[in-house]
Amino acid sequence: MSSPDPSSQTADECRFCVSKPGRQLMIESEHGFAAYDRHPASPGHFLVIPYRHFASYFDINDDELVDLWGLVARGKKLVDEEFHPDGYNIGINVGHWAGQSIHHLHIHVIPRYEGDVENPKGGVRSVIPHKKLYNVAPG
Repeated sequence: MSSPDPSSQTADECRFCVSKPGRQLMIESEHGFAAYDRHPASPGHFLVIPYRHFASYFDINDDELVDLWGLVARGKKLVDEEFHPDGYNIGINVGHWAGQSIHHLHIHVIPRYEGDVENPKGGVRSVIPHKKLYNVAPG
């Protein structure tokens, strides 16, 4: 017997839909909220999560799009004030093969700090390790 498709998870089964009251909320808006990640990749790592339950970023509507990216910007200001990072990675995993483990859209905002990795070149490209480092032709 195969396991159920996690992308077909209902809101009643979704960790983000049922756990909002217990999360350390940063800010809320009409369409979602920002909360610190329970398993942060770095100090200040937060998630932006829509209230509406849907898995893929490509299913977002226009109002949610504007509102959630506004939460990213507002959350960044809070993290800047408290943690003083040197940079950021912003990422969204869409689908199992992209590493999405909770099938409710969420935007990761990961503060980066000087020296947190040996060589930060490539940034989000490092999700495919052999593609991280590349040479750019001059000009």
